[in-house]
Amino acid sequence: MLEFEIIGFASSMLQRLAVEEIEKCNAFTADYGLILTHNDVIELVETRSDSLKSNGRIEFGGGAVGKIIKEFCDSPYIYKENYAETIHGLTEIFYFYKNETLDLLSDDDLIKYMKDCFDGSCQGSLELLAEKELAKMATNLRYGYPMDYTEEQEEASDDEWDDSQW
Repeated sequence: MLEFEIIGFASSMLQRLAVEEIEKCNAFTADYGLILTHNDVIELVETRSDSLKSNGRIEFGGGAVGKIIKEFCDSPYIYKENYAETIHGLTEIFYFYKNETLDLLSDDDLIKYMKDCFDGSCQGSLELLAEKELAKMATNLRYGYPMDYTEEQEEASDDEWDDSQW
């Protein structure tokens, strides 16, 4: 029984640290008119926790969520009314694609690629980001197709994608 109490205490401490780390992002995002309320942050930490569990991952502190917030806060497709919802979606997408890319990309490189696509070819669509751009990238990485996701990407037209690779 003591083991479960220790695990529960540790989990509670990690959740509290994650909330504090994410709340600190408000100082950075305020310049863009974007602020997460305490309840928004708690819900975001829950989304992060659920995403980590569903993808079989562990992480300490605020992890990638703070990086996502700071990278995406200047997007022309994120504004006060959709900010929290968009960060929830990006968090879920991020952890899913960390697994799908077999951890071949660093957190920073994946987040940067997500932002480039989100602001570029996806024009703010989370669905296009997850179901088209990141799915294509994950497939390319898993099968060893040459593409550099650590540098700024130029938008590829659909003509450049060769379906015969499937």
